[in-house]
Amino acid sequence: MSYGIFAFYYDRLTENIDYKARAEYFNQIIRQYITVTPQTILLDLACGTGSLTVELAKLGYDMIGVDASEDMLSEAMSKSCMTKKILYLCQDFTHLDLYGTIDAAVCALDSINHMTDLAQVKKTFSLVSLFTLPGGVFVFDVNTEYKQRVVLGENAYVYDLEDVYCVWQNRWDEKSLITQIDLDFFIPQGKLYSRQQESFSERVYTHEELCCALEEAGFELLAVYEGDTFSPLKETSQRAVYVARRK
Repeated sequence: MSYGIFAFYYDRLTENIDYKARAEYFNQIIRQYITVTPQTILLDLACGTGSLTVELAKLGYDMIGVDASEDMLSEAMSKSCMTKKILYLCQDFTHLDLYGTIDAAVCALDSINHMTDLAQVKKTFSLVSLFTLPGGVFVFDVNTEYKQRVVLGENAYVYDLEDVYCVWQNRWDEKSLITQIDLDFFIPQGKLYSRQQESFSERVYTHEELCCALEEAGFELLAVYEGDTFSPLKETSQRAVYVARRK
């Protein structure tokens, strides 16, 4: 997944996300299982524009941010002056190479769903496991089928901002469990508008598929929570948070 124009407006279109609160939530989970010091190395997989990475660094982690999009990482680098140095790497998740071990990893905001082939998910989990020390923690979230089917579904959303007009359209495929997402950006150019487009997909993964992928990669599942809580999943939960430990 390589974002272009979306990277430039990503932070504007996701202003509803409280990255500080999300970082503290992941921090609470990680500290249940490992002792965190200034030398604790934490991987933020699919770090995007680095908003979560920066907040986790402020909590004392030695951060590595990995993303496959150069444009997203360009935005992330512009925030690097806000905290201590963060190592950013532009890598495809299925070719992850960290050149050393990590103590824990997080993968947030349904980034796992953006891989629409289960083999890609298994390969990614395997590589995260390869670089995670025994006893290390892997925390990731996924969009649930309820969110993909009902909340996203066949719906469209409009963002009318001062410097851009964005139309977000979803198409749900019941057979493949994949949502096709098309974004149209209309950018003011004097009295006219310049139109740019971005498209990507998200796939639903069952609990069984994710558990199997974790097990094959050498992780043991510790817990599954409703998004940003420590409560069990409900039928209407939109996000599931998985906590696993490297065997």
